[in-house]
Amino acid sequence: MLKNITLGQYFPGDSVVHRLDPRTKLLWLAGYITALFLANNAWAYALMLAVLIGESAAASIRPKTLLSGMKPLMFIVVFTAVVNLFYGTGEPLLKIWVFTVTADGIRRSVFMVLRILLLVCGAFLLTYTTSPLALTDGLERLLGPLKKLRVPVSELAMMMSIALRFIPTLIEETDKIMNAQRSRGANFDTGKLTERAKALVPLLVPLFVGSFRRADELATAMECRCYVPGGNRTRMKVLKFARRDVLALALCAAMLAAVVLLRRV
Repeated sequence: MLKNITLGQYFPGDSVVHRLDPRTKLLWLAGYITALFLANNAWAYALMLAVLIGESAAASIRPKTLLSGMKPLMFIVVFTAVVNLFYGTGEPLLKIWVFTVTADGIRRSVFMVLRILLLVCGAFLLTYTTSPLALTDGLERLLGPLKKLRVPVSELAMMMSIALRFIPTLIEETDKIMNAQRSRGANFDTGKLTERAKALVPLLVPLFVGSFRRADELATAMECRCYVPGGNRTRMKVLKFARRDVLALALCAAMLAAVVLLRRV
């Protein structure tokens, strides 16, 4: 299960999406999320699904890779679907105790599941096609005007980059610790809830110790390289908008306009 978590992983490539400026991809994700929350009918969600498929094809990312990353979230998806079934209005189709299922509830449930799936897959595409360093630079440049308000933009961007970078590392370390504990007779899958909780203690303790050790090593490495928070640092690759970035942002604006129009259908 842990191996299926792919958030934070970067797949190097030379696709059109890989070559986009990280600021463009961050703005695209913001517009994509906005469009998802504006969508309120089947036509709008069909458009968003088509956009996601097009993005995946342009990034040379197989749909199987995106869907495999959704497996750890299936419990949340199913729980959300079941809960939204009982929040509809109109004539009841099915009544279970005090809970009533209506056609509007089924519609809400389907749309909510689609929204979650499309949202998570869109976020996966960003991390798959953008390195943590590029994400940090792009976020720092986008939030640059906030520096005038004394907002620690550089520190925030660095923390986000480090968090994304260490997600795959922590997942790999957790998997190794679980395998080591299983070889010593630990059981994480069966037993009562209290027994499972107790079995997690020998897993969490070394994981936290290893995390603090890695954080200390990272801080030492940054100090050795004379890292100064908020300092004016030079960059080997200067971010510049190209024609493809302008075209991508224009497509994002067109997507938002189309979703707004489809809301009236």
